[in-house]
Amino acid sequence: MGRADIFRMAAPAPTYQRAGVGRNSGIGEKNLMSIEWKRRFRLFVQRFWQPTSACMTCMPGSWGNIMSLAHWAIAFHTGLLTGLLAVLFTFTPAAKLYGNRYGNALIVGSLTALGDAYAHVSHYRIPYVEHIVTGVISGLLTLAASYLFEDRARRLRAAWARVFG
Repeated sequence: MGRADIFRMAAPAPTYQRAGVGRNSGIGEKNLMSIEWKRRFRLFVQRFWQPTSACMTCMPGSWGNIMSLAHWAIAFHTGLLTGLLAVLFTFTPAAKLYGNRYGNALIVGSLTALGDAYAHVSHYRIPYVEHIVTGVISGLLTLAASYLFEDRARRLRAAWARVFG
């Protein structure tokens, strides 16, 4: 151990590290964790309505059975499973794909197809076609939502102002 190593060990940490300046300044550990869980809850809600809507659309007789409790139960199971899978996905390194709108749509579409396949058997003659179509519709809904609802629904507000204001 040289003289420079002893000096580095004995030197106090720089002021900017002790004062909490930088990326986490003013954010305590508890607050940082609550922000992460709020983000995950928001992600769950988003990933719940998109597959549920897609499932309600793709099921045979969906518009005729809109008031059917069994129909809604299947759609809710699909949405719930997809939402839970999406939240579990945030704990993996592949969660970076949520930052890209096309990667996000791909993930949500794939997770919806998996959730739909697990929630119920296909109502179509060819197996897994309903689940794949539901996943594609959910991915398209996710992509449309990423355009419409980004930046606090700026595009929707602008269209509303053009039409009504």
